[in-house]
Amino acid sequence: MKILVIGRGGREHAIVHSVSKSSKVKEVFVAPGNIGMRKLATLVDINETELEKLAEFAEKEKIDLTIVGPEVPLSLGVVDIFEGKGVKIFGPTKEAAKIETSKEFAKELMKKYKVPTAKYKSFNNFENSYNYVKTQSFPCVIKEDGLRAGKGVTIVYSLEEAEILLKELFEVENKVVIEDFLEGFEFSMIAMVNEDIVIPLELAQDHKRAYDDDKGPNTGGMGCYSPLNKVDKETEKEALEKVFFPMVNGMKKDGIPFKGFLFAGLMKTIEGVKVIEFNARLGDPETQVILPRLQSDFVEVILELLDKKERKLKWDERTTIGVVMAGKDYPNNRSVGAKIEIDESINSILYHMGTKIENGKLVTNGGRVLTVVSFGETLEKAQKNVYNEVNKISCKELMFRKDIGNKGV
Repeated sequence: MKILVIGRGGREHAIVHSVSKSSKVKEVFVAPGNIGMRKLATLVDINETELEKLAEFAEKEKIDLTIVGPEVPLSLGVVDIFEGKGVKIFGPTKEAAKIETSKEFAKELMKKYKVPTAKYKSFNNFENSYNYVKTQSFPCVIKEDGLRAGKGVTIVYSLEEAEILLKELFEVENKVVIEDFLEGFEFSMIAMVNEDIVIPLELAQDHKRAYDDDKGPNTGGMGCYSPLNKVDKETEKEALEKVFFPMVNGMKKDGIPFKGFLFAGLMKTIEGVKVIEFNARLGDPETQVILPRLQSDFVEVILELLDKKERKLKWDERTTIGVVMAGKDYPNNRSVGAKIEIDESINSILYHMGTKIENGKLVTNGGRVLTVVSFGETLEKAQKNVYNEVNKISCKELMFRKDIGNKGV
């Protein structure tokens, strides 16, 4: 088979890595991809947002299956275009992707189908939103509506903080969602979905804040680990029964069936599992620690699911930890052109996110640059392994958190 992966980041590198191991696959293409993927796939010089060009390429090359990585092409309707041409693609339609592109849409669906989540209200102007915040207890959560690459969520701890943020947001935003703050153990759950069929992947926990001990601004993710010792099978079952099945059945009932990867950011609270957010694709960096543990044939599972068949997945029982190496000023700025040196003794999976070759040398080219992923028989061993490997990479412009996985110990 010929497979096309759409995207260029670490998530797509992990997808390409997993796809390339399939016994069904002869050739893998990635558009546009990055230089770290060159040994696994043919890079195609088409941007993720050039939807017609992507579809034409898939038709011309007789691609058997396309897998969409990032949210932007989904939000623009890449699946609708491919399906309109009769080209097989795994991902949600533009309408179904609104579960990520509009926080208000997702909240209304949750309310309609009684999916547990934080109490919320939506606003389209500063005055009403500020008057509402004045009646709330702190901390509370202010979310920018629309796509924000994992960065559009702010926890505010005072009325003054909320006022400043809301004024800033309404200079550029036309809608915000204000929610109650949820307390508990946060985790990520992703499922492969086709209408009412739900195949859960293994759980993971992302670390969103830029610095150790969850300090600093929200980022697209600074590291991750899987599986989770602190979330038992009963909690996982509760998430499926109270979150995933009501949502997918509800979307099908509303005439917007979901097909693709459904991501739920969840909080295990004293009142049970509650939804923080939904995404319409694989999480990043979650994908980078989940897919290396998958022992089932990834492509085979997707193809069977598209034929409305489901199967139980097989997993490596070991723990994986991924540590993101990002530019020093991330998420505020990108790092470009700083030389990266990797020791030849490195013995981990290395996923590229923001790199390029300049004058024959590997250099930085993004906010998040690399993810180092290691296995271990236990979480502690995986931690020790991954940080040993991280220290084999030197670049004066890169930073990383030193506490990835600590919450799971």
